[in-house]
Amino acid sequence: MLYTEEISMDALALHKVGNKSQEEDIRLSTAPVHVDEAVQSLLLQYFLSPFKSEEYFNLTHESDVNLNEIYRYVSQIFDHRESFFEQSVHIARHLHEVSTHPKIKSGELYVVHLLNCVVDGEETDAVGLFKSESKETFLKVFPTSDSFEIEYEDGININKLDKGCLIFNTERENGYLVSVVDNLRQSGEAMYWRDNFLNIAQRRDNFHQTEQCLDLCRHFVTERLPENFNVDKADQADMLNRSVRFFKENSDFSLDDFTGQVMQQPDVIQSFREYKDQYEEERNVAIDEQFEISSPAVKKQAKVFKSVIKLDKNFHIYVHGNRQLIEKGYDDDRDMNYYKIYFKDEQ
Repeated sequence: MLYTEEISMDALALHKVGNKSQEEDIRLSTAPVHVDEAVQSLLLQYFLSPFKSEEYFNLTHESDVNLNEIYRYVSQIFDHRESFFEQSVHIARHLHEVSTHPKIKSGELYVVHLLNCVVDGEETDAVGLFKSESKETFLKVFPTSDSFEIEYEDGININKLDKGCLIFNTERENGYLVSVVDNLRQSGEAMYWRDNFLNIAQRRDNFHQTEQCLDLCRHFVTERLPENFNVDKADQADMLNRSVRFFKENSDFSLDDFTGQVMQQPDVIQSFREYKDQYEEERNVAIDEQFEISSPAVKKQAKVFKSVIKLDKNFHIYVHGNRQLIEKGYDDDRDMNYYKIYFKDEQ
């Protein structure tokens, strides 16, 4: 977890980076930017407030992390503080080089050296990289002697950071500890920030283990289980619920305990273990058989566990509890399937 209360700004550089494929140029400043205390406070709010997730990454490279451009530049900043501005120029040029998708927006790149960062209980410094791509229109109201005047101006909303990352000066041998914000990554071109500019991979920690294991369970229940076994949607919803419940009610994960409580049947357990091997190979991940469960990861993944039975276009049944209170049947007269649901109170 990141604590931001004591973080201070040691140095700030600002450059304007355009879309290279659209022949938009890069505008480099010639010196660091100096701001007063009030503006610095607003900038820190703008930069840091979106970083609430406990999901972390590492800078990476397919052959050697030292060949990762951002890794090299931030290492120079950490090792030689006086090279900060020079490295900020290299970072801006690198961003310009990878800004080639036609839909990538131009924007301001802020390179910041931060002090007094406390992450996972360790105090360290960090390099922050932030890009503002969206502009909003603001009204400015001025009082006159007998009335008011209204003007408008385009600017940056300090409550809406578009893209950012914090690279902490720890775990250097693994590609540093990195936290990322990317609020405009719904479309494919936005992945350039993570993949092409930063080149990051998810850190292999308890958050990652929990997230991947829950994703494995969801795919197994919705894809492999109905292929190999005679189960209906109610059975699938029940197993999804039991999977999430296990992660919510336990502090540690054990594959044997999980499969015994959730899968229960030996042939289903065997199928799950085989699917786990396939999942790990296809996604190039490794899920340990034992790890400490991360509650933030459970909360994040639980949002996509949809225990819903969709019946034609008429009804949705949301299954939250006892599978024994749902019965499935077939009505010969109507030539239709049906579900019978038992309950005590109507709310």
